[in-house]
Amino acid sequence: MSDIQDNPLSTGTDYEALAARFRPIFQRIAEGTIERERKRQLPYEQIDWLKRAGFGAVRVPREFGGGGASLPQLVRLLIELAEADSNLPQALRGHFAFVEDRLNAPPTPQRTLWFKRFVEGELVGNAWTEIGDVKIGDVITVVSPDGGKWRLNGQKYYSTGSIFADWIDVFARRSDTGGDVIAAVSARQDGVKQSDDWDGFGQRTTGSGTSRFENAVVEAEHVIDFATRFKYQTALYQLVLLAVQAGIGRAVLRDAAQAVRDRRRVFSTGNAPRVAQDAQVQQVVGEIAALAYAAEATAIRAAEPAQRAYEARFSGNDALDKAANIDAELESAKAQIVVSELVIRAAGDLFNALGASAASEARALDRHWRNARTVATHNPLIYKARIVGDWEINGTEPPYVWQIGGGR
Repeated sequence: MSDIQDNPLSTGTDYEALAARFRPIFQRIAEGTIERERKRQLPYEQIDWLKRAGFGAVRVPREFGGGGASLPQLVRLLIELAEADSNLPQALRGHFAFVEDRLNAPPTPQRTLWFKRFVEGELVGNAWTEIGDVKIGDVITVVSPDGGKWRLNGQKYYSTGSIFADWIDVFARRSDTGGDVIAAVSARQDGVKQSDDWDGFGQRTTGSGTSRFENAVVEAEHVIDFATRFKYQTALYQLVLLAVQAGIGRAVLRDAAQAVRDRRRVFSTGNAPRVAQDAQVQQVVGEIAALAYAAEATAIRAAEPAQRAYEARFSGNDALDKAANIDAELESAKAQIVVSELVIRAAGDLFNALGASAASEARALDRHWRNARTVATHNPLIYKARIVGDWEINGTEPPYVWQIGGGR
């Protein structure tokens, strides 16, 4: 087992004190969300506020200058951010995954350097997915040795958050050995070209476009064997999306309650002189509150086994480590199946509490459903349900890594 003095872990902190640091920023972010939605305006300024406040280092151990938050606490914080603007936590998903990988790495001066970068506000984006003719299991993006450095060439899509980032976590293949690696490439160089060409109907400002790498320089110490990647990575990616969904649920409740509270026009078929006093409308809002509550509680609960997997990584107990990673994968999958349905339903039910004016583009209330539906398309629900069912029936260990590509 690692000496805790040499390898301090992030096991949790005072959540209210941590959240209090960021809530004023979340409020400022919320104030411009509708305008950014209307104009498809990328949140460069808002990301910068978070960077300067140390948001990207909340999982870094306190001993290295970070927040020391546990994974359930990170999820809670991301839920609050997602209530303000659901695009931002998703834009930071690749960052928190790379941070988690460094947290799981053995203690070295290089890991300490990454912690320092995170504490100073540097962010890491994501570039893993290739589209076009690439087959399942193939990787077209290649990193090649070039003297004492490496050169990265290829193209990625769905590179969420990379357009805001200082570094990009790129899944690539070595030209010399054919081994799969992570190339952590500096985004601030001529060999990196990024485009905001994601054309989805929801989550429009996550910066999930194309990244092109043309002889981009990668330092030798930034080429990391993919086999060393932390095992619960898929669960971690899903936990961020669960936080996004739960935050959308909270935003739906907030907007529904406010719109009913403010509404003065009534229907002749209604039940009260004011909509706020109408028992049927109150029921709709109450049901939305319950859906949002269940989504948030489930998302936070699903983060607990991932925290156990992180702590078990350094326990020296292989059985404990394996069990925690299985639980992390299965619980995040079960939560995804349920939370997606809860929030999509809440986002639709919002319109049952309001009149046709709720469909006004100026109010942008449709963004909640569009965003929730878009997030729910990640890591397809039907396959997650099958994986959970296979475990429950046959005890089949879930996969920890999956890919998308052309069939063979």
